[in-house]
Amino acid sequence: MTKTTIVTTLLLIASYLLGGIPTGYIIGRIKGIDIRKFGSGNPGTANVYRILGKWPGIITFIVDFLKGFIPAYVAIKFFYLGAGHWWIPVTAGGLAIAGHIWTPFLSFKGGKGVATASGVFMALLPLPTVGAFIFFSLAVAITHHISVGSITASVVLPILCFILNKNPEQKPFTIMAIVVCGIIFYTHIANIRRILKGQELSFKHKKSGATDEKAN
Repeated sequence: MTKTTIVTTLLLIASYLLGGIPTGYIIGRIKGIDIRKFGSGNPGTANVYRILGKWPGIITFIVDFLKGFIPAYVAIKFFYLGAGHWWIPVTAGGLAIAGHIWTPFLSFKGGKGVATASGVFMALLPLPTVGAFIFFSLAVAITHHISVGSITASVVLPILCFILNKNPEQKPFTIMAIVVCGIIFYTHIANIRRILKGQELSFKHKKSGATDEKAN
């Protein structure tokens, strides 16, 4: 096994473990609660925001964002040497997202991957990601549902990648965006059902019941 192989393997393992850090759960514990027992039970941004307040929610988002951005940025900065090495940043980013959704630190039950995925794509495809953030903000402002914003952004991102990403060497990143879009839809199935029934709660609505809107 070469030194490059060893370093790459360590990067990928670190990406999964970093992505798996349960930010919302840790912040909840600092505040004296198990966030999984309140609201939606999801240790993600929206649930933390609703149960613990604005700043805990913002901190949760920032840290979860960085969990995706850091491994993807390191991979594309130091390991992406051309088209033949596209699999390294894609795998590092994918593992960070997987670590967030299926965290090994909470029995493989984590958040929904939106914040971490946004960090990954900010490192890989910043311009389309900024555009997706704009659509996310507009959707949340109009509907007051973070889940609607997350679903909207996940649909818009691949479209913007096709429109704005002109580098053929980065085509695998666009394909990754499509796959992640499917994963985000999967993690939001319960939210989509509530949206269709008109039962989705606003992120401003504070409630400790199990029917609360699920977090990102």
